[in-house]
Amino acid sequence: MNEITLISVISLGSLGTIAAIVLYMVAQKFKVIEDPRIDIVADKLPGANCGGCGYAGCRALAEEIVRKESLDGMNCPPGGNEVIAEIASVLGLEATEQDPTIAVVRCSGSRENAPPKVKYEGDMTCAFAHSLFAGEGGCPNGCLGYGDCVVSCDFDAMYMEEETGLPVVKDNCVSCGACVKACPRRIIEIRKRGKKDRRIFVSCINVEKGGVARKNCKVACIGCGKCVKECKFDAIVMENNIAYIDYNKCTLCRKCPPVCPTNAIHELNFPPRKPRPETKNEPAKA
Repeated sequence: MNEITLISVISLGSLGTIAAIVLYMVAQKFKVIEDPRIDIVADKLPGANCGGCGYAGCRALAEEIVRKESLDGMNCPPGGNEVIAEIASVLGLEATEQDPTIAVVRCSGSRENAPPKVKYEGDMTCAFAHSLFAGEGGCPNGCLGYGDCVVSCDFDAMYMEEETGLPVVKDNCVSCGACVKACPRRIIEIRKRGKKDRRIFVSCINVEKGGVARKNCKVACIGCGKCVKECKFDAIVMENNIAYIDYNKCTLCRKCPPVCPTNAIHELNFPPRKPRPETKNEPAKA
């Protein structure tokens, strides 16, 4: 009995030793030596893992930067230009400074502008409601108001305004794009912050024709084209009955908002407009 036990122990021990040697040889053959610079770059990144850079997380971005040995097309929204500049100095690369961006809500279908026509009772998420109906106000493209975008934000940069029922983007937005992905209506866009944080954009994405759009929302873009004719910089285009302002071409001249008959064009953080001077033929306002 003791001999059988001894043989068994020796056999199992030998098999274990052989297996360990084989595993060691395989591990040595297929081992991946990681570039130590990846850890250095990853430590420079904020660790938000928000996906705003287009990669699965900060580690994945660091690996791609080191692999390419270039910062072209690389961006870290939470870290901004400062973080990219630090990485560039560590790796001896050149970094192109990028214009700061922010999320913009392109819908003004508040409870006042788009009064509810029906009452929704069901799962209070935009993703679910979007699959069921056009929305309480009737606009098939407008904000549903259930806050999927706010829930998706990891930076506390959004909130739902109780009075209007619309999401509001705060100044601490890092433009990670999580809210853009969360919105089933695609009403949120990442745009340049603009000089002195000033922005001009069409706050509507309703592609329905003018009369139908106005029935559901009194500040909807009606596709009249007046803003397109007014713009001298070819910054506004008309597609699918909706105007769009190209922030790369817009000079913030502020000439388009006054000509919009529905006030669909928003201008943010500008000083108040000066009142028009009265003409001799124009009676004074009381």
